[in-house]
Amino acid sequence: MSRIGKLPVHLPQGVTVEVNSENVVLVKGPLGQLSQKVNPDIKVSVDGNILTVARPTDSPRHRSMHGLYRALINNMVTGVSTGYTIKQELIGVGFRVEVKGQILELNLGYSHDIHFQLPAEIKAEAEAVKKGQNPILVLKSYDKQLLGQVAAKIRSLREPEPYKGKGIKFVGEQLRRKAGKSAGAK
Repeated sequence: MSRIGKLPVHLPQGVTVEVNSENVVLVKGPLGQLSQKVNPDIKVSVDGNILTVARPTDSPRHRSMHGLYRALINNMVTGVSTGYTIKQELIGVGFRVEVKGQILELNLGYSHDIHFQLPAEIKAEAEAVKKGQNPILVLKSYDKQLLGQVAAKIRSLREPEPYKGKGIKFVGEQLRRKAGKSAGAK
């Protein structure tokens, strides 16, 4: 039995889950609503405020889907009830970020500013920068998959380089650093 798949999903107050005839799970909560198509072999059932996911056989394919769909549904329930947050730090001289509605204006050391359009489901804010601190971009959403995808795209605009660490990194991320040139012995 899948250790993840057999765990029940507890539905918090204000969250409702519906499973329709095509096995599409619709989760509604105070922050929004999400849906996920579930494989027809996997059975999703809601009993009161407990959601369970069951599989028909112990085949490797069913076992892997069992844990996967339970994790996806749990992420949707957590997202619509409490939401997710990702913080990114801009490390570099003159690096800055400005949030203008759903558009991020990033200055990342290139000859031009980068304008990045955010999806409607994601809210962004730039934390106030004190002297000597790096700018921090805070992304919030109820959709964990979309939030991670957008954060990765923003990071790819200027990935941290291994020598000085300049670039966009996640707060708390450990970067692999390399030693620079060693003084040559002539």
